[in-house]
Amino acid sequence: MRVYLPTTLARLAASVAGGQVPAEGDRYVAADESEEAEYDALAEAATAAAELLDGPGRRVVLVADVPDADAAFPTSLVVAVHADTEDVDPARDDLPELGWYAVQEIPDLLGG
Repeated sequence: MRVYLPTTLARLAASVAGGQVPAEGDRYVAADESEEAEYDALAEAATAAAELLDGPGRRVVLVADVPDADAAFPTSLVVAVHADTEDVDPARDDLPELGWYAVQEIPDLLGG
């Protein structure tokens, strides 16, 4: 099952360091396997990621294929990351689309 998890760079760094994504927090699952449904789940997760920011920062959404949408899982199940390319103000109504990052780019994303 593919899940979309809203998070922040700090929480992503903690998950990478621990090798596991915790079970807490919202998770979004596409209604079906269509691109539109997956985009909708990503958009909902991006909105939720903005709510996790205490001020300007970068929204992050992890995309993972997991056996149980509600359980913790190893970071090895993450298949992609969507994130802002620069800090955004989460209070704005016109936030940009998130950029796509391959899992091997996570260290670069965390590095700045």
